[in-house]
Amino acid sequence: MSETLILIPSRLSATRLKRKPLLKINNLSLINHVYQNAIKSKIGDVYVVTGDKKIYLDVKRNGGKCVLTKQKHRSGTDRIFEGLKILKKNKIKYVLNIQGDEPLLNISDIQNLNYQIVRKKQSIGTLVCKIENKLDFQNKNIVKVISEKKLNYNLSSRALKFYRTNKKKIKNTYHHIGCYIYKVSILKKIASLKQTNNEKKLKLEQYRWIDNLIPISLVLAKKKPIGVDTAKDFKLVKKIMENKF
Repeated sequence: MSETLILIPSRLSATRLKRKPLLKINNLSLINHVYQNAIKSKIGDVYVVTGDKKIYLDVKRNGGKCVLTKQKHRSGTDRIFEGLKILKKNKIKYVLNIQGDEPLLNISDIQNLNYQIVRKKQSIGTLVCKIENKLDFQNKNIVKVISEKKLNYNLSSRALKFYRTNKKKIKNTYHHIGCYIYKVSILKKIASLKQTNNEKKLKLEQYRWIDNLIPISLVLAKKKPIGVDTAKDFKLVKKIMENKF
């Protein structure tokens, strides 16, 4: 039995792209594409975790597993923790959080994140990738993270700082990919903590962890995924996936 459970948080209340999880590509909703991609990783059981009944019914209708939580949460991590409590999976040691708007997330990168963090028994791990475009440093929609050391595909390192914009290129800075793995005991601790001023001000939940001295390990991804945040993103992902299948 796997020590890792995959949970995919999803909600309908995104402001930049309405009803995003239910948008269709090849007659299947975005959230179901993410679910099926997670299944292919063969890491462990997979569930969508949502507070929206329309998402819940859509996943179930397509043969997926889904947990219905309360609608409002401070963050996706808090929703994940409620989902874990509902499922009562007592033998699980790690929870892998895959964002519900990343249908093109590379399976081998997910597997490597799980392998690196579980093998080293680390508290929290997250995926990052190299920044190829200098304009990304000023793009507030791309979260950046500064690593303690230069990363390679077999070496993780500790996150020092997360930020959205900076005029200058900072050494050992990477593009953050919103895919996390948490030790269950740490996930429980995070959910019990109050939001810090940095988390509220910067709208980055990682500061609740950093401000409470919980180390975050960074694992380098080989491929930069295309997340769906805007109509333009969706159009691009739809084109790629329609040509892929």
